[in-house]
Amino acid sequence: MQISVSSTLTVFHDGQFWVGVVEHVEGGELSVARIVFGAEPSNEEVLQFVVRKWESLSLHGSAEVEAPKEAKNPKRRMREASRELSRRPVSTKSQQALSEAREAQKADEKARRARARREAQEAQFSQKQEKKKQKRKGH
Repeated sequence: MQISVSSTLTVFHDGQFWVGVVEHVEGGELSVARIVFGAEPSNEEVLQFVVRKWESLSLHGSAEVEAPKEAKNPKRRMREASRELSRRPVSTKSQQALSEAREAQKADEKARRARARREAQEAQFSQKQEKKKQKRKGH
């Protein structure tokens, strides 16, 4: 069994910042990551990002995608590459996976805040109880 792996980095301007979207397809599963560059990155900056930080990317989501057919004809590959360059910068599946990842992060953060608030309330309650005990002992 042969597993195909492909990754693409698309850099575009979203109206405020320059953003990069990494689409990683491995074994028919799409995972995405979003990187905010801020100012327009030069080719060298994008290359340095790929060389230094590609391994440490945290990819989110997993959507099923169909594997593209491999074209052996070089002219066909060139036409497909130019078509790919002219299409919209971010795929709908990528946007959906990013939004699901954001929602999951929001839910995790909400649960973490609720747990921290509950722990703080319990600590405050136990502190009051201890203070009551100390007063009762006459200290």
